[in-house]
Amino acid sequence: MSPEELEQIAETERERQAQFKHTIKVCVAAGCVSCQSEPVKAALEKEVAARHCEGECQIKGVGCMGLCAQGPLVAVGHRALYQSVAESDAAAILDSLDAAPVDRLVCPTDVPFFQKQKKIVLENCGNIDPERIEDYIAVGGYTALMQALGEMTPVQVITEITRSGLRGRGGAGYPTGLKWSTVSKAAGEKKYVICNADEGDPGAFMDRSVLESDPHRVLEGMLIAAYAVGASEGYIYVRAEYPLAIKRLRTAIKQAERTGLLGSNICGSRLSFHIDLRLGAGAFVCGEETALIHSIEGRRGIPQPRPPYPAQEGLFGEPTLINNVETFANVAPIIRNGGDWYAQIGTEKSKGTKVFALAGSVKNTGLVEVPMGTTLREMVFEIGGGLPDGHKFKAVQTGGPSGGCLPEQFLDMPVDYENLARAGSIMGSGGMIVMDDSSCMVDVARFFMDFCMSESCGKCVPCRVGTFHMHGLLTKITQRRGNTNDIAQLEELADLLKQTSLCGLGQSAPNPVLSTLRYFAEEYKAHVEQQRCPAGVCKNGHKDG
Repeated sequence: MSPEELEQIAETERERQAQFKHTIKVCVAAGCVSCQSEPVKAALEKEVAARHCEGECQIKGVGCMGLCAQGPLVAVGHRALYQSVAESDAAAILDSLDAAPVDRLVCPTDVPFFQKQKKIVLENCGNIDPERIEDYIAVGGYTALMQALGEMTPVQVITEITRSGLRGRGGAGYPTGLKWSTVSKAAGEKKYVICNADEGDPGAFMDRSVLESDPHRVLEGMLIAAYAVGASEGYIYVRAEYPLAIKRLRTAIKQAERTGLLGSNICGSRLSFHIDLRLGAGAFVCGEETALIHSIEGRRGIPQPRPPYPAQEGLFGEPTLINNVETFANVAPIIRNGGDWYAQIGTEKSKGTKVFALAGSVKNTGLVEVPMGTTLREMVFEIGGGLPDGHKFKAVQTGGPSGGCLPEQFLDMPVDYENLARAGSIMGSGGMIVMDDSSCMVDVARFFMDFCMSESCGKCVPCRVGTFHMHGLLTKITQRRGNTNDIAQLEELADLLKQTSLCGLGQSAPNPVLSTLRYFAEEYKAHVEQQRCPAGVCKNGHKDG
């Protein structure tokens, strides 16, 4: 495979698509598939066949279009986006191709949900067929790999990633260029690249959507990383609960191998790189680097103390680079456009964009990508469309079970790593759950502590025992059996876990408790001093008035 051959594939595919007068795109990512988008696609294909217009109208399955709340979504070229489409709408959609759009199905795209986004990671999602490598190549896929292999040294690649200011999107926000540089300099007989796709946060579906919608983009990012750090083998560690993502990843890997973009002496260079999948069994702790490595090695997925860090001594004892899906998905556009281009987006210390899974009590649930520094108010009330059914905003929870619950006073806070940390939360992988006035914050804290308690690997006493006792105290409070001493003990245990737990799961498990104690203290007091739940959620509780 040479740059000329790659361009020939792209040109052939663009010519193939140009022959169609109309292209109807149907979302076939998990959100819309669950809303029966596949029968909709089949109905459209049947209608096209019945009208004998296969030569001028193509029905194309594409990845996530973002507005999951209104699926199934169908786009007719650049003319119209249709929402909540049913099989019975196929004929009307075909009738509208040379006429006015079907008004009852039209989803407005001149609204903040679409207009306020800046898509880098998601630029191909909803536009290309995730199961055809030719479609990815036609929109510039693998040109960044060609550029890196043909025009740049490994050091220059790392320099561009460093200049971009890209930080790991898995949650910790560690500088990506620094991590790549460390692995590059590490001594070892063999080096590995791992893509962490073990997305376990409740309410999070960012990585899943990228893998389902644009798998080759992740492969290209891993290939560039392998070239930069000198790796010869890679693994994608993906949750077994993501069958559609797994299916499309396997297809993408086979296609890349067949095309000569994966394997030995890629594109005539000295780079030889192979990628394999490893399926996680659903353990949240395996999102932690060392636990993930143990799992890939066939051992029980439990963390180990660091140092040594995986960059020096990781998979099978060799230097290992681990980044998550979104981090790798940023690599190709950075190489294509330059690190300075990426660094102009976002805030001073948090560069680029961030993909969020917007969920909970908000009208527009779905997948969004916005510049770092976008405020919570913009996220909830503009992009998210506000709260449904006349409910009032109460809190937004970021960072999954390791994050915090932030009240109304933070709505105008720009979202980046530093601001979230100061407020008592974290960026995490990008889950964002909106809660309204019907939520009890004590019960919310209990829910997340129940998750952390259940997912604790049990290796260290602070996490294994501490989460159990914190969950017991929260349960006691929600059952109107608590007292002020229980609240004091919660705070003491939270500090103990943060200071003494072995890994990030235990260290961050108290965050939802600490943030709700900090910002919703009156709700805890109502439970223990007045034995009532203001939201009417907890057992035997009752609402005010």
